[in-house]
Amino acid sequence: MSARQPAKVTILYSRLSRDDELQGESNSITNQRRLLEEYAEANGLTPYTHVVDDGYSGTGWDRPGWRKLIAEVEAGAVAACVTKDLSRLGRDYLRVGLFLELFRDKGVRFIAVNDRLDTAEGEDDFTPFRAIMAEWYARDTSRKIKSVLHKKGRDGSPLCTTPLYGFRKDPDDKNVWLIDEEAAAVVRRIFQMTVDGAGPFIIAKALTAEKIERPSYYLYRSGIHATPGKCNLDLPYNWRGNVVAKLLQKREYMGDLVNFKCSKPSFKDKKVVRNPPEDQAVFEGVLPAIVSRETWLLAQKLRKTRRTPKGGCPPNPLTGLLYCADCGGKMSNRRSNYTEDKHGNPTPQSDTYECSTYRRNAARQVDACSIHYVRSSVVRERILDAIRRASIFASENESEFSRKVRESSVIRQEEVAAMQRKQLEKDERRIAELDRLFRKVYEDNAAGKLSDERYEHLSGVYESEQGELKSRTHTLRTELVDFSRDSANAESFLRLARRYTCFDELTTPMLNEFVDKVLVYEPVRTDLGRTQEIEVFLNYIGKVDLPAPEMSPEELAANEKRLAKQRRQQEYYRRRRDEGKNVHNMQKK
Repeated sequence: MSARQPAKVTILYSRLSRDDELQGESNSITNQRRLLEEYAEANGLTPYTHVVDDGYSGTGWDRPGWRKLIAEVEAGAVAACVTKDLSRLGRDYLRVGLFLELFRDKGVRFIAVNDRLDTAEGEDDFTPFRAIMAEWYARDTSRKIKSVLHKKGRDGSPLCTTPLYGFRKDPDDKNVWLIDEEAAAVVRRIFQMTVDGAGPFIIAKALTAEKIERPSYYLYRSGIHATPGKCNLDLPYNWRGNVVAKLLQKREYMGDLVNFKCSKPSFKDKKVVRNPPEDQAVFEGVLPAIVSRETWLLAQKLRKTRRTPKGGCPPNPLTGLLYCADCGGKMSNRRSNYTEDKHGNPTPQSDTYECSTYRRNAARQVDACSIHYVRSSVVRERILDAIRRASIFASENESEFSRKVRESSVIRQEEVAAMQRKQLEKDERRIAELDRLFRKVYEDNAAGKLSDERYEHLSGVYESEQGELKSRTHTLRTELVDFSRDSANAESFLRLARRYTCFDELTTPMLNEFVDKVLVYEPVRTDLGRTQEIEVFLNYIGKVDLPAPEMSPEELAANEKRLAKQRRQQEYYRRRRDEGKNVHNMQKK
């Protein structure tokens, strides 16, 4: 004897989206439930159960209530499905038709009360048209909403429904963002740790260890975000490196509002597509800045260089700043002979830099550039000396310093701008010449003087060259516009120099904030020994020739002692070299 099959139930399905709420109480969940219950009891559709999707659009099908309904239907546990109208199922006529076919295959009776649709009474020829009208309604609503949002975005108002971590909405005006000091303090610390040389994963590890609430949990806990979303409420302090990296990329933190970052190709799509930068709208300075523009730009610069720990030691902070003066390639860091310091931390005895172009090609025995070998300690001393000289001179002679910086900037700009203008004129003449050539080959082809094959080849070559030239002329014009601005900002350097009062030790924040790049030249050997030129370019001012500060008697004595030591070392190595040569000559005899 077979077991009794459980009785099938009637599902009363209700759905409400935010757009439906605007139409009044008639579409509310309470009204739908009451209407469906009265219909079910009056027509003997018992037992029944409610399935509700509150706050879900009909253009999407990833609704928890709908997934539950379909699972019950496929399990054969549903006798009938009743909705207020056909649009409650969804607003995609193709999918609505597929689900109605699924109901028919599973023997499920479907009823739309207000549309007077009941599949038990036979097929209704108007059902497909009702589904199409429901989709048209969704399409029209989407178009109207998109038009309003585009107008709002072009006017410079934030389009985000939830403010970015570090901000909150003004209670009196939801289109105005204010700084949320509790979260903003964390944002400032993240940027400062980046300037100090820490990477996103190191920062995330530190914030997790200190039990600082991660952004998604904080926004939900503080009431800025209404729902937890994908946030795991059981892990409130679980920071991740990719989260830190994304926060560092947000221009909003320096006061710039960026609208139209993403878009949807169709109102049916739920997956957003990232818009290219040229399609985004940027409004500079409309938001309160959490970090300075200089700090934000510095963080982006530091993020472009990958710094990898070696031998258990943290990355060398000079990486990404040193360039070969001859080939322009970056210098590669090499460390070896690790020992432990007094605290038990690994320390490399050899820490040097070499030209990356030479290093890549040396193993393949390709003659490309030269080694440009330099020790990290030598570069650090040179950088510290350049920062010290510039800062002391700027602080003691502000007007003279500003004049020298402006003069240096004008010389640089005029030299480069002259070259750019000359190249731009040459490219524009070539573009005009290619237009004439293209017309000429077209006329020759039309007159039968040039074969079609030859015409296609020449026209393709001309169009390719012209495209490259137009792209380059656009870049040149942009650079010339940039050159017209005053690139040297002496006041910015002065503000930076005032923040540091001690220049006895080169720290990582000082290195990152002061230094733009360092050029390392090939060493030269003379009778006096090995000499090597190192050029330090500082942020805001570049490379400016400044008079050396006057030394105190103590500093003069220390410098003379250092020079005497160098002379003794050079004499010692020269004598050893000569002795070695003499021994070699005697052995040959």
